[in-house]
Amino acid sequence: QAAEQAAAPAPAAAPEAPPIGSCDATQVQSLVGQALTDAVSDQARTDAGAKSVRVLKPGQMTTMEFNGERLNLEVDAKNVI
Repeated sequence: QAAEQAAAPAPAAAPEAPPIGSCDATQVQSLVGQALTDAVSDQARTDAGAKSVRVLKPGQMTTMEFNGERLNLEVDAKNVI
């Protein structure tokens, strides 16, 4: 019986919640459809409570690490959010 317990897989760890102080992208949904400018990027960063902004263009390679203080803005080929 001890061998059966030792062979049982460990339960999967629960995913970690975003750290306190993470940006809140829901605060900038009103910017969807606007052309991305420096002023719009700065407004989005401030409104979301983010420390930085990463602009993601179509087909762009990105790293997958989580940074709760960074706002990702996805734009299309015409630079529209």
